Amino acid sequence: MATTLAARPLPQAIRRSRWPKKAGASRAVATAAAVERDERRPFTPHELPPVSPPSPRREALREAKPFSDFLTDSFSRQHDYLRISVTERCNLRCLYCMPEAGIDLSPPKTQLTSPEIFYLSQLFVNQGVNKIRLTGGEPTVRKDIVPLMQQIGSLRSNGLRELALTTNGISLHRKLDAMVEAGLTGVNISLDTLDPFQFQLLTRRQGFDAVMKSINRVQDMNRLGAGVKLKVNCVVMRGLNDHQIMPFVDMTRDQDLEIRFIEYMPFGGNKWEEQKMMPYAEMLDVIREKYPTLTRMQDAKNDTSKSWHIPGFAGRIGFITSMTHNFCDGKTTTSLQMDGEEGWISKERQLLDVIEPPSNVKRPNMPAWAELENMKNRPMILIGG
Repeated sequence: MATTLAARPLPQAIRRSRWPKKAGASRAVATAAAVERDERRPFTPHELPPVSPPSPRREALREAKPFSDFLTDSFSRQHDYLRISVTERCNLRCLYCMPEAGIDLSPPKTQLTSPEIFYLSQLFVNQGVNKIRLTGGEPTVRKDIVPLMQQIGSLRSNGLRELALTTNGISLHRKLDAMVEAGLTGVNISLDTLDPFQFQLLTRRQGFDAVMKSINRVQDMNRLGAGVKLKVNCVVMRGLNDHQIMPFVDMTRDQDLEIRFIEYMPFGGNKWEEQKMMPYAEMLDVIREKYPTLTRMQDAKNDTSKSWHIPGFAGRIGFITSMTHNFCDGKTTTSLQMDGEEGWISKERQLLDVIEPPSNVKRPNMPAWAELENMKNRPMILIGG
């Protein structure tokens, strides 16, 4: 599930604990400044009064065990993974993701505030969600991303097990220590080439060294016990970066990470052409030419990628087959918007009603290539990619 959200500071001071000295984190204890409560929202999530009178349906939700009916669809699939797009802004202009001129940002009034994001996270976790991923745009450009993660990380006592981030890695290394302290358990870093010059061509920006610094920082922290699952996402485009497949694969020889190759998808403004799309099967053939022992792994329930491993290698390889195999079945996207005080209190039941129907509809398979190429589609940046 994904929702378009806004950037505003959280309504209370948050103090983060220190990362252990052995991890080399800054000794300074960062404290987020308290901000005045927005007059339009007189309640914080911690102060929300109960809805009165509670509906029988809502009371049933409280007793739903082991998993909420609202997040269990008609095929008995339990939707326990929530993706939240926290911003549309990005500091790169990747060829496959965003038009060179950028995009028209949604009006601020249509986006959720930080307290609302936390409120919704709380609502989903209470219904059975145990993994939340923050995406964008580029989530690290959000000024209050660390305090927001600290708030969401506090839901571990409510059942949240994983707090993950999808990022381009440009500024991650500067905020990673604080994010790990907040409860970060996984990070996906987008990187489409290991060539610094080509990086600038593909992203229309500089920043290769910063991305590599972020990848290395995650690995350094993991060697000291941080336990952050690291994945590197590479969108493969024939004739542009397909020659980078093997250098990425070779990274998994000694590095404990997952390299995920993504089939090139058409989005508004990315000039997609079928001949640029390199299918999963062809990528496998390229890798098997050098590593014939490449072996399929068992995927977890909510994995969007197909995992493979080369015996003796420390890391593994994944493929997101967004064009040639089913990709969207069983996944739902919901856009949520709450207006004023009423959105916080009396609309909670309506919010659950909004959540339930999409999860009870079996999504159709991806359209055929020709259909998808000609569909009116939004830039990838607006889809929480």
